[in-house]
Amino acid sequence: MTIKISIDCMGGDHGPSVTVPAAISFANREPEAELVLVGLEEEIRAQLKKHKASAHPRLSVLHASEVVTMDDSIETALRRKKDSSMRVALRLVKDEQVQACVSAGNTGALMAVSRYLLKTMHGVDRPAICTILPNQKDGPTYMLDLGANVDCEPLHLHQFALMGSALVSAMEGKPRPTIGLLNVGEEDIKGNEVVKQTAELLRADHEKGILNFYGNVEGNDIFEGTTDIVVCDGFVGNVTLKASEGLGRFVKTVLTTEFKSGILNMVGAVIARGAIKAISRRLNPSRYNGASLLGLRGLVFKSHGGADAYGYEWAIQRAFDAAKYDVLSRIATTIAELMPQPSAEAVAKPIEAGVDAASGQITTTESSQQKTA
Repeated sequence: MTIKISIDCMGGDHGPSVTVPAAISFANREPEAELVLVGLEEEIRAQLKKHKASAHPRLSVLHASEVVTMDDSIETALRRKKDSSMRVALRLVKDEQVQACVSAGNTGALMAVSRYLLKTMHGVDRPAICTILPNQKDGPTYMLDLGANVDCEPLHLHQFALMGSALVSAMEGKPRPTIGLLNVGEEDIKGNEVVKQTAELLRADHEKGILNFYGNVEGNDIFEGTTDIVVCDGFVGNVTLKASEGLGRFVKTVLTTEFKSGILNMVGAVIARGAIKAISRRLNPSRYNGASLLGLRGLVFKSHGGADAYGYEWAIQRAFDAAKYDVLSRIATTIAELMPQPSAEAVAKPIEAGVDAASGQITTTESSQQKTA
C-alpha cells in the first residue's frame, strides 16, 4: 500500500537543508512512501541535486511561493500568506491527495491553519498536541496536551484522554492503554477543581469499560512509564516538555564535562563506551521528534523547529505509521461512539474567531491556541 505524505520543506529553523535530506533518506528506506515536497521549487531542487536524488521516483516537488516564518503571527499565516508552503501542504491533506502532512513550522500558525483548512472532528471542541517521551521501561509515554490549549475544562481533558487512548491503541497495538491524569499527587483529594472533575469523568469511563484509567500520576511517573498516556492541559504539558528537554541537555553536558575532566575519567569513558552510546541513544530527543495534532479531520505532524535531518526523518516516520495504522478513522470512530457532543457554542463559533490581530495569537477564551516554540 502506497502512503503519500506532504512535506512543508520551508518550515523550521533550517528549511530545505534539513527537510529535503530527511525526505530523501526516508523515501530510500521506505518503499511504500511517496513524498510531495512543498515549497520554493528552486531551493528544493537544489537540495535534491546536491544529494543526487533529482530523479527519485517517489519524490515530487510542488511549488509554493510563500513561507511562514517562525516569527510570523497567526494573523499573517491565516490571512496574508495563502500560498505558503505550510498552507499548500495542508491543502493536499484536505483535498485527499495525501494522507498526512509534516511541518516544522511555527506551532501556533500550523495549528491555526490546520483548524481552518481541515476543521476539527465532529465531537471535538479543541485539538490537542500529543508527543512521546522516553521512559524507564524502554517504551514511549504519550503525553497531551503540550501547548495547544493553555486553559482547559474537564470536558476538554476528557476528550484528550479518549483521543490519546485511540492513538496509542492504534500505534502500539494495545487495546486498553493505561491513562494517567497529571496532578500534584496521587490522592483523589489533591489538585484543582478541573483536575478533580476530570478524574470523575475518567473514573466513570473506567467503570463502564470505556477507558483504562489508572488514576492521578505525578511528574516522575512520566519517565517511569507508570502509564501509557499522561493527560494534562497545554500549559502544564508545555512546561513539562521544555523542562525535560532542558534536563536532558544538562545531563549530557555534565557527563561530557566529567568524562573529559581527567585521565582516569577519560579511560573510564573508553571502557564504558558501549553503555554511554546506549544511554545517548535512549535519551536522544531526535528519536522522539514528531508531535501529532489530534482532533483534526486529517493527519498533521509537527516536527521540532530546530530538528536535524535525523530528527525530522523520525517525524515523517510517525506520520507514515499513523497513516499506515489508520489512526484517523480509529480516532473518529472512538469520538463518534464515546465522546459527548461538543458545546453549541463550539459548533457555532467560526474557526478563525479568537485570532488577536495585534498579538498574532489565538485567544484562550475560545480556541485556546497558544503560539509555542
